[in-house]
Amino acid sequence: MTHKLDHRPILRMNGIGNEILVLDLRGSDIVLAPGEARAIGAQPGLKFDQLMALHDPRGSGADAAMRIYNIDGSLSAACGNGARCVAYALARHGGPERLRLETDAGLVKSWRESETVFTVDMGRPRLAAREIPLSRDIADTTAIVLEPRVEGAPAFFSGVGMGNPHAVFFVEDALTVDLERVGPLLEHHPLFPERANISFAQILPRGEILLRVWERGTGATKACGSAACATLVAAARAGRSGREATVKLPGGDLFIAWRDDDHVAMTGPVEFEFETTLDPAVFDGLPA
Repeated sequence: MTHKLDHRPILRMNGIGNEILVLDLRGSDIVLAPGEARAIGAQPGLKFDQLMALHDPRGSGADAAMRIYNIDGSLSAACGNGARCVAYALARHGGPERLRLETDAGLVKSWRESETVFTVDMGRPRLAAREIPLSRDIADTTAIVLEPRVEGAPAFFSGVGMGNPHAVFFVEDALTVDLERVGPLLEHHPLFPERANISFAQILPRGEILLRVWERGTGATKACGSAACATLVAAARAGRSGREATVKLPGGDLFIAWRDDDHVAMTGPVEFEFETTLDPAVFDGLPA
């Protein structure tokens, strides 16, 4: 049986190691089901952290609408590294170098800085408990008591919403955190009704922050753009850094600026790896 996604072209890219797929579904009415996203990730060479599915924009003025899938098939409202990859993918054959992308987190703007470096305006951080969201009302989300406690995690964290929920823990040495053990426990902590992205941040000299991230629905990743943005906001709110910093992730560096207009801008490189087509075999057993 032929599947609607058989032989569709798909791009494999990365944003400082964050594994990104870009699937252009514009001009069709196809909307990926969670099982289809998981099947794509099972195709050899196409394991991903986020899959960016492009659709025709719903409103005027946008270049495309974007749905973001994690490897487990769940949806994410924001992915800064993925947005940069989409910007490159649409610009590489003479497309616009300034983009407006519709997402579940609102309109995202992106523009080219150089051949492979792009900036994404990630919008305003959400700092109220109901906006992050948290499961209970907390007046000050700068330093939230982690209750119940999780062994191996600090007693306090900072909550930030960047279109998706983030919990930022400041530590003395981010490299010693047992991310594979505490990450899943914190992602599913009862304080986070929609789960959360978990960041362990170490403040370095000269305006730098070392960061390791456990991503909601994905696990440990080499990079997470929205987590880098959330971490800079959390550090600035706590007086641990200024409103600009280089955030150093396992896959590379991102420059994050919390601007005077309250928007967070993220600048970093992208890498195009290859273009292929979707293998019909991975959709066996799924509805056509």
